[in-house]
Amino acid sequence: MDVITDYGTFLREAKTAVLELRDMQQQEQQLLKRLKQDQKQLETDKKAVEDRISQTTKKRLGEITASYDKELGKGQDQLKKVRSKREKAKNQGVKERIIDETSDLRDDNRRIRLQIKTIFQQNHVPGICDTNLYYTLYFPRHFGEILKLFAAIVLVFLLLPYGIYWVLKKPDVIYLVGIYFAFILVFGGAYVLWGNKTRDRYGKVLKEGRLLRDEIHANTRKIKVITRNIRRDRNETIYDLQKYDDEIAQIEQDLSQTVSKKKEALNAFETVTKNIIADEIHAGTQEKIAQQAVKCRDEERELLELQGALKKKNLFITDHYGAYLSREFLEPDKLDALAGIMTNGTAANLSEAMQAYKKMNNA
Repeated sequence: MDVITDYGTFLREAKTAVLELRDMQQQEQQLLKRLKQDQKQLETDKKAVEDRISQTTKKRLGEITASYDKELGKGQDQLKKVRSKREKAKNQGVKERIIDETSDLRDDNRRIRLQIKTIFQQNHVPGICDTNLYYTLYFPRHFGEILKLFAAIVLVFLLLPYGIYWVLKKPDVIYLVGIYFAFILVFGGAYVLWGNKTRDRYGKVLKEGRLLRDEIHANTRKIKVITRNIRRDRNETIYDLQKYDDEIAQIEQDLSQTVSKKKEALNAFETVTKNIIADEIHAGTQEKIAQQAVKCRDEERELLELQGALKKKNLFITDHYGAYLSREFLEPDKLDALAGIMTNGTAANLSEAMQAYKKMNNA
């Protein structure tokens, strides 16, 4: 450690070093601020390029997809129309086949109905006796007729009487009994009287009508079986649908080819076109970004050099002045004050000068 011979020169040199350190620290802050701004601008420029690439590729990809989807949509609509025509043609063919294969049975039913009508007219049987209702009530034979008769009995002799009783809101059960009795008497009596009258007078004709109706019922069941079998038949060759099948096959083939072309186009876009777009956009902005990157690197290098110089200056001040002066006195105004104290002879050395400064500022 060197011995101080000239305190005035020592303090002036210390002040100069401290001021130089402050200038270097200000330069460091300014350079840090500028570097931060330039790095931010560089990242912003890079992001803008990537965003532009992303938006451009997304737009181009959307245009390609939309174009192929439009063609696929047209094909699907056309396919739906042809399939609808085919279904209509098949349904028409089924109807015609049903009519053709059941025509004999239907003709037979019409002949039997005419025969029944003729017999009834020749024997002067009331028209009501030649109805499904009459034969259901008085000559039920088949399951459907028996079920309808049972439903009629339940309706007339159970539900209607109770419904009337409920509407009248009479609490006494005797009213319910009376209503049931009235229904049985009126409707039951009418049923028996009308049945006895018609069966006694036209019994033979009515029984013959029953037999003929059974033939109609048998024919109708055959018609239903034939109709059901025709509808379930999977053999469609008899309906002349080949032209629709050929058209459907062609449309499906076109759709398949369009789908394949779409996949190829999208794959080519992802592997080739996308990179070309990125290269084109990069080429237009590469020079600007490269210049900005060089500027940031230069500022980083300048900052490192400045920070190295700052470190040396700090160590220099610590080694040359910090050993004699407290850290709190390494400020320009305080160094000036110490120099003044030493000049006017108030203190003989730096320690006394620092003590005198503290007393003056604490007083």
